[in-house]
Amino acid sequence: MPSHGGRFEVVGDSTPVFEKSKLGRHARPGEILDLLAVRYGPPHKS
Repeated sequence: MPSHGGRFEVVGDSTPVFEKSKLGRHARPGEILDLLAVRYGPPHKS
């Protein structure tokens, strides 16, 4: 999603997963993957 001003947002199915502007910080390593796993289940291994 295009943005400006240092914004960092991750959206899944049109719903925010992580918003730096609301939390006031960058995501920690692995945090986005953890949030996605909670919402959509663990990744499938091929």
